[in-house]
Amino acid sequence: MPNQQEVKLPFPNVIIFPIVAAKRLIERLALAVPFWKSGILKWHGFLQLNDTAIDLFTQEFQLHLPGGPYPYPAPAVFAFLSGCGEVTFPVLLVLGFGTRFAAAGLILMTCIIEVTIPDGWPIHLTWVAMALGIAAWGPGRISIDYLLGDRSFRS
Repeated sequence: MPNQQEVKLPFPNVIIFPIVAAKRLIERLALAVPFWKSGILKWHGFLQLNDTAIDLFTQEFQLHLPGGPYPYPAPAVFAFLSGCGEVTFPVLLVLGFGTRFAAAGLILMTCIIEVTIPDGWPIHLTWVAMALGIAAWGPGRISIDYLLGDRSFRS
């Protein structure tokens, strides 16, 4: 039986590292796109929400909790926070800056979305799985976090 130091990988690291880095970038982009698309539609200008966004949280969206559904307690505040999160977290993900924080924020947002739209659980589960992977393994080599020194692999 060969010693562990003598075991050779089927592909050299020169090939594997760029593939893994590209995969992590694609994963970050895939998670960022649906949130960015939703968030950008909520804004009319700089820090000015569309009336539609506030109307959604006032009239359409409800919290589906036991004994409910219940209306959102402060629809304008939730619409503003949702719009901010849906624009800020995807930008952080794509840049790879504060990536684990952005992934955790998107996990929290997805939980709130799931309570609001419970029939969308298959896609919401996919979002959470991608965000957990990003939070666990990090943004990869194509990121600002990597350039700033977050080079530890989370296994």
